[in-house]
Amino acid sequence: MRIFIYSLETALRSLWHEKWINLLTIMSISIGLLIVSTFISITNNLDSVLKRWAKDFGLIVYLNEGLSRETEDTLKDFFEHDSDFTAVTYISKDQALQELRLALGKERSVLDEFDSNPLPSSFELTLKRELLNPAFVERKASEIKHLNGVEDIQYGEKWLSSLSTLANVMKVSAIFLGGAIFIAIAFITYSTIKIFFYRRKDEIETLKLLGATRSFVRLPFLLEGLFIGIIAGVASSLGLFGVYSIIIKKISEFLPAVNIIMTPLPIKAYFPAPLAGAFMSFIGSLIAVGKIKY
Repeated sequence: MRIFIYSLETALRSLWHEKWINLLTIMSISIGLLIVSTFISITNNLDSVLKRWAKDFGLIVYLNEGLSRETEDTLKDFFEHDSDFTAVTYISKDQALQELRLALGKERSVLDEFDSNPLPSSFELTLKRELLNPAFVERKASEIKHLNGVEDIQYGEKWLSSLSTLANVMKVSAIFLGGAIFIAIAFITYSTIKIFFYRRKDEIETLKLLGATRSFVRLPFLLEGLFIGIIAGVASSLGLFGVYSIIIKKISEFLPAVNIIMTPLPIKAYFPAPLAGAFMSFIGSLIAVGKIKY
């Protein structure tokens, strides 16, 4: 315990004594963590948008004109027994016309120019959330389109494909970026600890003459690297909070669509950065003290 207390006091003194080098190191690490945190947050928001959209995502199946009630019932029974769908809603021609009138509002008078109802009957099919991927939806839509009595089928294929592709690209990018930042942070901490080690070389030689063990000499450097990572992580979390506050409160005033993608982060979202910073910096410190011979 006494060794730990000595190491802790030594690490804290070094943090203050070498404050400018430590400040530069902390800033470098915090910027790296902020970039990764922002990237991951954007990726999570895209996933959240996709999941929210999935709740209401469906395929609209338009039926041929003049279908018998029996054929429509057969199609409805077929869709209801398909395990890929969570809900099946039949919309008659009259219902479709009524909904269109409500949607048009003041412009509904344009419908009066038609002699008859131009809208077809249709089914709204709600797909299971876990099946919401472009390849499966396209294949499913193609199968339904070839059913007897189906005239056409529509769904947001372009939007679904674009959003899904963007989310996947962001995930892969976040993994590669996170790996690169991990190596960079470990190297930055490694270099900083190595500098501190050589600056205190005379003090370490004295401790060796007094019989200090290798672990006794190394522990303060490991703790210092740990503290640097924690402080940088906290700074990164504060920066992420500031970025989100600016985006949600300021930028959304000019671009309301931002609110569709960006949602406020929960408190727990700010904890990974300090933990990641501590872990990465500790690894860098461990490598540094392990490679130095004395």
